[in-house]
Amino acid sequence: MPADPTSPRPEPSGSAGSPPPAHTVHNSHGVQTGSHNTQNNYNTVTQAPLPAIESVPAVPGLSRIPLDTALFVGRSDELNQLEEVLSGSGRAAVVAVHGLGGVGKSTLAARFAHQHADRFEFRWWITADSAPALDTGLADLAETLQPATADLPAEQRAALGVRWLATHDDWLLVLDNATSPQDVAGLLSRVRTGTVVITSRQRSGWRAGETVALDVLAAGEAAALLARIVRSEWPDADLAGADRLCSELGWLPLAVEQAGAYLAQTRTSPAAYLELLARFPARMFTATAEGGDAQRTMARVWHVTLDRLTDTPAAGQVLRQLAWFAPDGIPRDLLAREVAEPELSEALGRLAAYSMITLTVNTVAVHRLVQAVTRTPDLTDPHRQPADIATARDTTATCLAAALSGLDPDTPAGWPAYRTVLPHARALLEHTTPDTDTTHTSLLLNQLGLYLKGQGDLGTAIAYFTRACGSNQRLNGPDHPNTLTSRNNLAYAYRSAGDLGRAIPLYEVTLADRERVLGADHPHTLSARNNLAYAYQSAGDLGRAIPLYEATLADRERVLGADHPSTLLSRNNLASAYRSAGDLERAIPLFEATLADRERVLGADHPDTLSSRNNLASAYRSAGDLGRAIPLFEATLADLERVLGADHPDTLSSRNNLAIAYQAAGDLERAIPLYEATLADSERVLGPGHPTTRIIRSNLDRVRPT
Repeated sequence: MPADPTSPRPEPSGSAGSPPPAHTVHNSHGVQTGSHNTQNNYNTVTQAPLPAIESVPAVPGLSRIPLDTALFVGRSDELNQLEEVLSGSGRAAVVAVHGLGGVGKSTLAARFAHQHADRFEFRWWITADSAPALDTGLADLAETLQPATADLPAEQRAALGVRWLATHDDWLLVLDNATSPQDVAGLLSRVRTGTVVITSRQRSGWRAGETVALDVLAAGEAAALLARIVRSEWPDADLAGADRLCSELGWLPLAVEQAGAYLAQTRTSPAAYLELLARFPARMFTATAEGGDAQRTMARVWHVTLDRLTDTPAAGQVLRQLAWFAPDGIPRDLLAREVAEPELSEALGRLAAYSMITLTVNTVAVHRLVQAVTRTPDLTDPHRQPADIATARDTTATCLAAALSGLDPDTPAGWPAYRTVLPHARALLEHTTPDTDTTHTSLLLNQLGLYLKGQGDLGTAIAYFTRACGSNQRLNGPDHPNTLTSRNNLAYAYRSAGDLGRAIPLYEVTLADRERVLGADHPHTLSARNNLAYAYQSAGDLGRAIPLYEATLADRERVLGADHPSTLLSRNNLASAYRSAGDLERAIPLFEATLADRERVLGADHPDTLSSRNNLASAYRSAGDLGRAIPLFEATLADLERVLGADHPDTLSSRNNLAIAYQAAGDLERAIPLYEATLADSERVLGPGHPTTRIIRSNLDRVRPT
């Protein structure tokens, strides 16, 4: 490379039995005593016995199911799956619909109940989020069907409700929001007829029946839901940006409904809502329209689940850390750096069991809105305390930086790790501000900047280096080695982008500061001198570039040794400067010697070795030796495409160089198509204004027939 830069109450166990005995009332009117016989007169009033619950018929008009909603959209596949599962059983059919809180499980169950009203003689809905709630729902069932049971204790009425279900067919029972399979197991073991649909956040353990997994809405369905909600109150609403809003909300029905109600009531556009969400997340996560349920908001819907997980302390810690990663493909081994086993596996297992995350053998996925709420501080929520969230943020930065420790961003062997870390680092950096950066955040920024520069993403590299500079100076001061390294690398990125007006002054200042702080022979000082010389060369100032290269090479050979990669880099760059000056007699032998040493020290596929081969081929071409230049260009291009990929900037440069050689040989039939293909790829990868793109375009313009 030419420059040198330096991450529940249980169900009663007895059966209901026969109805309770009639109550008898005795009224005494008087007692005679003495020698006469005693006569007691009793008037007995007897309450008529209740008919056995088994003989009470189902009355469809007494069914209790939440009202169907005209706002229901989509879910045809899930409804068909429910129908298929429930129609395939000859006995009691039990199906558990599981999924993340707010994903629409209750809505789906209600829609199914309404769609199949003519299939069941009786339909009943019980909120089953606790044992008392389940018992209350069963007691209400008995009282509804047999009002005379109203005076019985609730426990007896609940038992009668169970007996009715067990002795009747053709009913549908929805147990909504069941906490766990154990909480409904007693009921299911005693009821062997009818149809039971259970909704629950818990995805595992449903051995008594089939399961249907419910995910978020499809993008189009979410947008349709938002439009129905808004236009039911605001018919002429302009919903431009609705797709982006739904995407930001992760297509979660609860969130879309909450946002839609807010838009309709406040006459707010989707774009304005997104801005409010970005600026005031804590407030918007709790914002409800008039008449809305404050407990059914983005901020509260998962609070209940986390309350149930408090017996697994690491679950909250792990979820807060997951909130700072990208939503998908989070490597489990990154989490293992901060939470030890078996606590990590237990925490992940319980979070997955309650549908808070999706778990595979190697990775974790989290809904983006779960992440957004989890990383938004709320002093009133024990699960979202500011200090805990900040700790999770900093821990994530430490984990990501550690994952890249010791890996060369310019070496292909390290690239898989960089590709793994990059999306998660981007997510962390997008959701944090520079004033919260730690030393590990700055290190992560620097390493990713180097990697992205090498991959051709110069805009992001410059942004990361700029942030690293500011954070390092805030954390360590202007003279700290980390600050100086950040400045050097920022100048490096400017130079690579062709912005020499900012690169050269920054290099000069950094060199002076390194000489003052580190000393003239420090490797970082020598690196700064090499980079400044290369910037001079890029600007065409060979009068300053060559002497600085020569002095730097001599010092590197003395300080680092002749085979050190940095020394080899200085030799390559000096040879390049000689070639630029037309001094091929010194350039070619130096290129040849450097290539041989790089192949021996670094290996044939190292990017620096490939760079040397390209440079030597260029020197041969400059000398008019196309017989050696063209085969070397062709072989180097093939290796670059294999090692770096077809879109790597070095590969694009190599293709340009080969086209130049073809042109020099008068072979325009190969030169022009190669220029054209390379220009199209460079415009796509680097952009139309990138210096490399401009050079290729200029080359093509000169050779293309007018």
